[in-house]
Amino acid sequence: MASALRRREAVQWVRRRLLERQLHDGASLRISALALRLGLLRYQSPRDEDDWQHRIAELQDELHAVLQELRAVSAQIYPPLLDQAGLGPALRELVDQSGADVEIVAGTDRFGPVAEGAAYFAVAECLAAQPAGGRAVRRVTIERAEQDLLLTAIGVGAEQVGLMLDQAYPLGGTVNLFEGDTPDSGTITVRIPCE
Repeated sequence: MASALRRREAVQWVRRRLLERQLHDGASLRISALALRLGLLRYQSPRDEDDWQHRIAELQDELHAVLQELRAVSAQIYPPLLDQAGLGPALRELVDQSGADVEIVAGTDRFGPVAEGAAYFAVAECLAAQPAGGRAVRRVTIERAEQDLLLTAIGVGAEQVGLMLDQAYPLGGTVNLFEGDTPDSGTITVRIPCE
């Protein structure tokens, strides 16, 4: 039963990666090419030049907005940097984009797309769920522990355990909370089996 659940989750993560590649390499590239071709139309001479250029500029703006939306969706499915560079760089980019003051400690080890995806989205959900004005996650450490990816998040509360567990448990992972002196000074450790 557990191995079937892990296989199902692995297939889900592989599908997410494939969808990301399709959006990024398919629709995004076609729209980019279309935007360039429309840009060339500015230099053609129709009867009403001002109106022509205004319409072309509007189309380019709309296509640029669609391209940004596609890239945002693509990153939510499976961040391109996670696939290309690994968990450390992807988490650093996530923290930079969120504006959170979180130290990411991660080497260059790769753990496979399934474990890396689960760890990435566990941290992303944890950061998104931080209480307004409350103590934020201060440090996230990623390392290999035997055959597992070991994620340690410092400065968390008990409410974030469920978010981590949602990502780790379907893959045969475990989550432990070591509570600190205050509700938001705990440490969560997450172990996810990896390749």
